[in-house]
Amino acid sequence: QAQLVESGGGAVQAGGSLRLSCAASGRTFSNLGWFRQSPGKEREFLASISIRWSTGSTYYADSVKGRFTISRDNAKNTVYLQMNSLKPEDTALYYCAGASYYYIGAYTREHQYDYWGQGTQVTVSS
Repeated sequence: QAQLVESGGGAVQAGGSLRLSCAASGRTFSNLGWFRQSPGKEREFLASISIRWSTGSTYYADSVKGRFTISRDNAKNTVYLQMNSLKPEDTALYYCAGASYYYIGAYTREHQYDYWGQGTQVTVSS
């Protein structure tokens, strides 16, 4: 049974940093990604990283490029999202997602991911 478990969320002041972790188990994924959802808004793609290939290609949403960094530790089957310079508008429930299929190009769409974690809350106060 495939499972994705997020951790590392919490409350932080604006300008602060948090590192989210996503521990993957139960199957081999082609890509792992991070999404977030705020109340009343659609789920938003943040970042993705290739798992299959040694290069670990990454993609970022424009809204977080330069502030967030996705990385992986294949030995631990874990993906991280380092979030710096956090803003109140970053407040959301953050989800880890796993893609078991292979697509050409970036994995930025929800339908490309077939496994989801339960989410971890990030709250940024001003």
